[in-house]
Amino acid sequence: MKIKNRQDFLVVLTLAAAGLFIAVNFILSPLADWWSVRSKQITDLHTKVDDGQKLLKRETALRSKWAEMQAGALPANSSLAEQQLMKAFDTWRNDTGAELASIMPQWKNESTNYMTISCRVELAGSLGTLSRYLYELEQSPLALRVDTVELSSHDNTGQQLTLGLEVNGLALTQPEKK
Repeated sequence: MKIKNRQDFLVVLTLAAAGLFIAVNFILSPLADWWSVRSKQITDLHTKVDDGQKLLKRETALRSKWAEMQAGALPANSSLAEQQLMKAFDTWRNDTGAELASIMPQWKNESTNYMTISCRVELAGSLGTLSRYLYELEQSPLALRVDTVELSSHDNTGQQLTLGLEVNGLALTQPEKK
C-alpha cells in the first residue's frame, strides 16, 4: 500500500510541477511583460498630456509669436520679396553710412510651404558703420538669418573694412485650401 501512495504522490507532484512550469512560463511571464509595456505606455501618455497642457497654457504667446513671424516673412511673390529685401538693405545702408558694394540674390524652392532667398551682400566701411549695419539687420522684423560673416581689411591700419554676409530670407507660401 505504501508504494501505491508513493506513486500517486509522485504523479500528483509531477503534475503540480508541470502545471507550475506552464503557469510561470506561459501565463505569468507574458502577463508581467504586458504589464510593464502598459506601464510604459501610461507613463508616455501622462508625459504627452502634461506637454499638451503646457502648450495650451502658452497658446496665446505661441500664436502671437507665430503671427509675428508670419508678418515678418517676405511675400510669396519672388519679385516683391526681392524688392522688399533690396529696399531694406538700402535703408540700412542709408542709416549706417556703409557702402553697399554688391548684392547677389538667389531663390531656393525647398518646400511647398516656403521658399528661401539667399543673398550674398558685400559692404565697405569702418568697423562702427559695419557693426551698426549688422545690428540693424539683426533688429529687423523681417524673417532674415545671417549665416556667414566675413570681415577683411583693405589698409594697414584697419580703418577701411569689407564685410561679406550670407543672408537668408524666408517667404511663406500659403498652402491651397480645399
